[in-house]
Amino acid sequence: MGGPGRAGRARALVAAVMASLVLTGCASGTGSAPAPGGPVGGGPLAERLAAEATVDGAVGHLQALQAIADRNGGNRAVGTPGYDQSVEYVASTLSRAGFRVETPTIVVTSEDDEGEGTEGAVGARTTRTVIAQTTTGRTDEVVLSGAHLDSVPEGPGINDDGSGVAANLEIALRLGAAAPVTNAVRFVWFGAEEEGLVGSQQYVQGLSADQRRDVALMLNSDMIASPNAGYFVYDGDGSDPGSTEDAAAGSATIERLLVDRLASLGVPAQGTPFNGDSDYGPFVEAAIPSGGIFTGDAPSKTPEQAALWGGRAGVPFDVCYHRACDTTSNIDRVAYGRMLNALAFGIGSFATDLDGLPPRADRG
Repeated sequence: MGGPGRAGRARALVAAVMASLVLTGCASGTGSAPAPGGPVGGGPLAERLAAEATVDGAVGHLQALQAIADRNGGNRAVGTPGYDQSVEYVASTLSRAGFRVETPTIVVTSEDDEGEGTEGAVGARTTRTVIAQTTTGRTDEVVLSGAHLDSVPEGPGINDDGSGVAANLEIALRLGAAAPVTNAVRFVWFGAEEEGLVGSQQYVQGLSADQRRDVALMLNSDMIASPNAGYFVYDGDGSDPGSTEDAAAGSATIERLLVDRLASLGVPAQGTPFNGDSDYGPFVEAAIPSGGIFTGDAPSKTPEQAALWGGRAGVPFDVCYHRACDTTSNIDRVAYGRMLNALAFGIGSFATDLDGLPPRADRG
């Protein structure tokens, strides 16, 4: 997950958010209880995917990412052999499973004294994003699930964001390239998130207006196995304080589904604001319905949160955030299993039913 200071991209989408509240009946972002109207989502594919995507499978991918970092100076940062090998690991694993895989190039430019990207600046680097999509399902109703593939230079990035990388890879393999879906599922492992959301920004900017409308929703999974875990779902209904970006209509449905799923696992979720510090940011800016899950980074867990979820009050959710100790030893398997289950359930649900999300004609 990128550091603070990437907010300030707020947009006036209050009317869209209010429309999503009316559409879904979701009036609370605390997640302390399921919203009125019964649980959202489900179906055979969602339940199968949630059952078959396992922590053991995801942890196997985390171990592979750790080994890559160990061979390459202890990190998988953009511009290093560790990152390039991470790209190859994800891409080759998906290719062997029958996915058609793309690794488009993105450009990471240097910054001038005012922090603005300088096109063509000396020292500009190229790197890659990994994209894989099911061969089945409607391509004008795409369910996009994303995580960032790069670490910071200071460490191997196993929770941040190997956890999201491995979860999406495990789910993709369990889903299968020719899955029985109504809506195509696109998995994206973004490059250069730690450089300022570069990969996701260039991805969204590279979509035509029609291609943007083809994306029914974006699910973000960045840091979902923190060792002093919280259970956060991104604020799709606009009810949580601190959001600097207003989510598009339909985002409340995503929040409600994820909150309901965690509640079914015995975990009361809390809302967390959209503030532009992860790859959901460019999608929110583009008025694409967005949501996702998060277990916390540098801030400390409050006494109230410790009473709700367990763990240690006054201690960061991830004491190894952006540090060398963000290794496979930095993973809470229980939290990871719950978040993996919720993500898989969400992907499976939306892959078969987009009820509660705006139709394509109303997007953009």
